[in-house]
Amino acid sequence: VDYALKRLGVEAEISADPAVIRSADKVIFPGVGEAETTMEHLKATGLDKLIKDLKQPVLGICLGMQLMCKHSEEGNADCLGIFDAEVKRFVPKRHEDKVPHMGWNTVTADPSSPLFKNLINDPYFYYVHSYHATVGKDTIATTDYINQYSAALHKDNFYAVQFHPEKSGK
Repeated sequence: VDYALKRLGVEAEISADPAVIRSADKVIFPGVGEAETTMEHLKATGLDKLIKDLKQPVLGICLGMQLMCKHSEEGNADCLGIFDAEVKRFVPKRHEDKVPHMGWNTVTADPSSPLFKNLINDPYFYYVHSYHATVGKDTIATTDYINQYSAALHKDNFYAVQFHPEKSGK
């Protein structure tokens, strides 16, 4: 994510320091790893409460999005609960269904959302994940792979995407 921001001319500060995070004008909450272990770390450091209390725009990416949901099947983890969605493991229905879901897929998005404002209809984004957020009231974009799931969520100042925008091109 940092390299993608640099390509855009944005200098980001990577930090777990609560004071730095609170004073940032925008926060990106990326994630690679496993839900239960990451939630344990967030709780141990107090970052779980800090993230939920942020007032500036926050963007969760991949695991960051999943951790912003209520609960994850990955490790049976209670998450931050910002979004009213559950995180479920993909269950293949056919032989060609592969988990993890890796590769490009289309996104059907709410064009009025600031996240998708200047994109073509049904843009392609890059995914790498075995778990997905259910579709619900906070869903602003969906993708179909094995089943329909939330590709993006929005509530108040919190946004999140399952795909990797930093690997998806312009």
